[in-house]
Amino acid sequence: MQNQKDDPILGDMATKETRESEKQADVESQVPATPAVGTWTTAIFLACYFLMNICLTFYNKAVLGSFQFPWILTAVHTFSAFAGCSILLLFGQFQLTRLTAHDNLTLFIFSLLFTLNIAMSNVSLAMVSVPFHQIMRATCPVFTIAIYSVLFGRKYAVATYLSLVPIIGGVGLATYGDYYFTLIGFVLTFLGVLLAAIKTVATNRLLTGRLQLGPLEVLLRMCPLAAIQSLLYSALIGEFSDFMDFVNTGAFDKRAVLALAGNGILAFALNVTSFQANKLAGALSMTVCANLKQCLTIVLGAILWDLRMSVTNGAGIAMALVGAAGYSVVELQNKRKVVRGG
Repeated sequence: MQNQKDDPILGDMATKETRESEKQADVESQVPATPAVGTWTTAIFLACYFLMNICLTFYNKAVLGSFQFPWILTAVHTFSAFAGCSILLLFGQFQLTRLTAHDNLTLFIFSLLFTLNIAMSNVSLAMVSVPFHQIMRATCPVFTIAIYSVLFGRKYAVATYLSLVPIIGGVGLATYGDYYFTLIGFVLTFLGVLLAAIKTVATNRLLTGRLQLGPLEVLLRMCPLAAIQSLLYSALIGEFSDFMDFVNTGAFDKRAVLALAGNGILAFALNVTSFQANKLAGALSMTVCANLKQCLTIVLGAILWDLRMSVTNGAGIAMALVGAAGYSVVELQNKRKVVRGG
C-alpha cells in the first residue's frame, strides 16, 4: 500500500489529525474491538516481555563473563532478529509494505536511534556509579510523558501521574547506594534517558502511527542496519580487533557458539514480544515495565548470588510494586472509559 505523506520520524507524529485523536484518548494503544480480549492479550504480551527481558539480562551477564564483547553481542542480537523475521517472511507469516524512499530513511534514522541509545548508555555508565545510572533511568516515564505532551498535546489523568510517583521513588530506594557522577557523565546519562524515551515513543509511532508497520516488518527492516552499525562501532573502539584475537586463540569454541546462538534466539523472541507489547500497551507502559524489571532483577540477583539487600532496598521494591499495581488499575479504567465513550 502506497503511503500518502513523506514525513520525518517524529515530525509525522505531530500532525493536527494525530493531535486531536491523541487528546480524545488517555491511553497509548488503540482501543481493541473486543475490550476484554484486548486487555488479556496486552497483559500476556507485557508479562512475556517482562519475563524474557529478565531472562535475557541474566543470560547476557553469563555470556559476557567469558565473551567480553558487548557490541558484537548486540550485533548478534540484531542479526538474530533479522534472521528470525526473514524465516517468518519466507513462510508467509507477514507481508512487506511498499515504502517510499523517505519511509526507508525514517527506518534508517530509527536504527541509528536504536544503536545510539545503547552506545550512550554504555559510555555514560563508565562515568557514573551504577546506582546513579539506575535512578536516572528510572525517570524515563517522565521523559515519555513530556514527549507526548509537547509533540501531541496529550493530557494524562491526575491518577496516572500519581501512580508514577511510587514507581520512580521505589526504584530510587531499591537501587539506593553510592551516588557518584562527573559533569559530563551526568549530561550523557541525561541524554541517554532522553534517547531511551524517544526510542520507545518512536517505536510506538512506527507501529501505530501513519506507517502502521507490523513488529516483524520493523525488525526485518531495522535490524540489519543496527547490526552493521554495532559492528562498525565495535571496530571503531577496538573491540572487533580484540574479538579476532579471541578467535585466533581458539577460545571461540563450539560451546561459545552454542551459547551465542541460544542468546540470539532469546533476543529475537524478546524483540518481537517487546515491539508487540509496545504496540498494544503503549510507550509509557513499556517504561513502567522497565522500572519494575530493575526491581525484580535486584531481587533475583540477591537470591542467585547471595547479595545483601537492605531494608531500604526492600521497601523501595515494595513501593514500586504498589505503584505498578495502581498504574495498571488506572490504565484499565482509562481504556474502559474510552470504550464506553466510543
